[in-house]
Amino acid sequence: MLRRVRQCLRQVLFQMARRPDLLCGAIVLSVLVVLAVKLTCSRAKNVVAAARPPVRFFSPDAPVVDLYLGQLDQVERLRSMAEVSLIFFYAPWCAHSMAARQEVQQVAKKLAKQVQFVAVNCWWSQGKCRRQNRFYQYPVIHLFYRRFGPIEYSGPIVAPYVESFLLRVITPLTYLPSRAHLEDFLSNHEPRVVGFFQFNSSPQPPGYLTYLSSALQALKRDFRGDVRFGVITSKHVAEAISLTEDKTVYLHRRLNSSLIFPKNERNFTSEAICRWVFENHQSVLQWLQPPGTKSHLLEQELLKGPALLLFLPHNPLGSEPSPLLQQGLYHGKSTFLNIAVRYHSCDLSIWDGSFSWRSRCCQSVFLPHTSTSTCEVCLTLRPLTPPASSARCFFPAQTAEVFQALLRQCCLTQLPSLASSRTETSAACSSFLNRYSPLSHFSACCRRIEPHFNQSQTKEETDFQEVQHTGPLSVPPQDNDGITGLKCHTNRTLRFYLLDEALNWPLAMRLGASDSTNVSLCDASFAAIVNLKDETHHILHRSPAATLTESLEAFIRNFSAPYSLLQRHLVGEEDRNGISPPLLITELTTSSFLSSVMDLQKDVLLFYYTQWCGFCSVLNHILIQLARLLQGNDTITVARVNVARNDLPWEFMVDHVPAILLFPKFRKHLSVKYPDDLPITLPNLLHFILQHCSSADPADAQSVDTQPSGPAAVLHKEFQALRQEVQALHQARERLSKQLAQLWLDNRRLKFEVRSLEEKLEEQHREKSRQLEEALRRLQELADTSESLLNENTLLRVLLRALKDRTEAKEHPEVGKKESVQKKSHLAS
Repeated sequence: MLRRVRQCLRQVLFQMARRPDLLCGAIVLSVLVVLAVKLTCSRAKNVVAAARPPVRFFSPDAPVVDLYLGQLDQVERLRSMAEVSLIFFYAPWCAHSMAARQEVQQVAKKLAKQVQFVAVNCWWSQGKCRRQNRFYQYPVIHLFYRRFGPIEYSGPIVAPYVESFLLRVITPLTYLPSRAHLEDFLSNHEPRVVGFFQFNSSPQPPGYLTYLSSALQALKRDFRGDVRFGVITSKHVAEAISLTEDKTVYLHRRLNSSLIFPKNERNFTSEAICRWVFENHQSVLQWLQPPGTKSHLLEQELLKGPALLLFLPHNPLGSEPSPLLQQGLYHGKSTFLNIAVRYHSCDLSIWDGSFSWRSRCCQSVFLPHTSTSTCEVCLTLRPLTPPASSARCFFPAQTAEVFQALLRQCCLTQLPSLASSRTETSAACSSFLNRYSPLSHFSACCRRIEPHFNQSQTKEETDFQEVQHTGPLSVPPQDNDGITGLKCHTNRTLRFYLLDEALNWPLAMRLGASDSTNVSLCDASFAAIVNLKDETHHILHRSPAATLTESLEAFIRNFSAPYSLLQRHLVGEEDRNGISPPLLITELTTSSFLSSVMDLQKDVLLFYYTQWCGFCSVLNHILIQLARLLQGNDTITVARVNVARNDLPWEFMVDHVPAILLFPKFRKHLSVKYPDDLPITLPNLLHFILQHCSSADPADAQSVDTQPSGPAAVLHKEFQALRQEVQALHQARERLSKQLAQLWLDNRRLKFEVRSLEEKLEEQHREKSRQLEEALRRLQELADTSESLLNENTLLRVLLRALKDRTEAKEHPEVGKKESVQKKSHLAS
């Protein structure tokens, strides 16, 4: 191959040497080809126009430093100039960034003196921000508190919410100068953390900056700021929650005992404090703030279990919470917060309407001069905070003296010694505080209890119980309103969530709310229970005579009942059949589905589809042709329903789309599904309709003349169908009995055959064994005989060899002598 190429090259060079003009033409042609390629490539590079340089995104009068060239290196310099900084990363073409621009400008005009606002164009290809960061969506908001950060804000980019989050970053700690402020701080429904640090020795006591960083860590972990942090500097105020040691972090919990950060077991760092708070905090209500973009926030919460969603007006900048979230009562009625707390209250403490805890501790003794009466003394304490342990009684140790005085005054003439009684009381009430709280008070109740005997009790049993003793402390049964402690008495535990109706009303409309939002400030507009596991949800239907809280309590009780009376709420499109002119194909909705499909006078061919199903769209022209063919027949209706936008009862749902069901007239309970393995064509659909409709038409016509129409006709048809099914079952039982008898006979016959076969096989086995033994004996005899014959054959061979040797020696003696003479002569010579 190489040899041929060389020969060709030699011939070409030889021709060019003979003709110089050909050589010059080849050189010129190659130069033109190179120039053409170069021009083409240079032109291809200039097809895409260069990007125009970016311009300012924010208006010049806005107090926002706009780094529209992506100068990320200037961000550090600007951050160092302010204590709190907000960095707004945007893309100029992004619609979300354009919408957020007005909100950020509005916040910047209000907080420009406290916060440094910086906007960075992170889309400019030549900018440093684009080269160093890879954001998957825009805009992105980062906040910095001095050197701590970034704290990413993932909430709705609306001016009040952004401003509220900024204020929390500016003041991450709430200063509590007095006990009134402390009580108001702890009475909120959100989890609260209190730190006690004395500022007497130094401007910044040890651990204060760590505690401040833990508050910022909490905001970084949860942008909603559900956990609030407060700080106490007065020892007198700290004693209200039994804090005596400096550098102490206290986690306030409503439902269980409050906790103190274990400094001896964990490192006192901001990460450890934040982790400890989120591991142990409790919340009865939680705000959901979807960011307004695609996120899994709502799905993650609904997957935890059934959720009660309450949509109400919310102002994140309001100093006072909504009336439904305030403590205690509102206009004499329970608030939503009251309901949530009572629902989660599973301990034995008592919850009253004034948003205070009442711990009741009782002691009873038998009266010495009576045989049946018992004296009981109960003290009710109203502390500032719920009990710090799970014990039943929550009283100081000095309460033993109060018990002794009340028992001496009310019931008994002689009591055991004070020391013994104090020992028993202290043993029974081991969780008592060691001092009284000035912000709490107690009340006493002294009464006599007459026991109610059962019919099986006798006088001897009563005499046996006349021993004088001091009974243990106990908690009397509290009145159960159906809500208190319901969380621990049902397997359908609810989670309570709040949503701002101004931002999340489209979700409320999808769940079944109306379009109008004429809601007053003191009332919630919509409430629903969503059970994602069962794929059901229920909405609250308020009674005109009942208040909102009363309706909510009944709503929660009905949902938690073992056999709930709540009906699944079905959401569908608006029925427009009465508005639009009649169509070939009837469009069904949730409201018109049952009335159309269950029409006894018509055969209904129902087509299930969705707007995103491509196969469903392909079948539309077949349905239109079918509807045109059946247009003159008033007894057959061709209908369709969009199951993606219209909820249907479970018994009418299908497992896939497209799907076709036929509901025959007068036989709606005998609906037929179009076969999945049969192509959906016009001839097949016609054959399917005629097969399942025409066979029953004559009988149905006679039944219409002789029987009443309506539900009675349907019941009669069902009764006839059941009678036929019973007859079919009787016939099947008879056939089964005959088959069983025949099977029994066959089994009997097979057993005899098996037994006879076993006997034959055993006899054959014995015969074969005998024959094998005889064959083995004969083989052994043959082996012995062959061995003896071999020995005799060997002996005969030896004898024959000896005889042969002797014969040869006798026949040639002279030859041997001549050979010996020749040898001797040869040796002599």
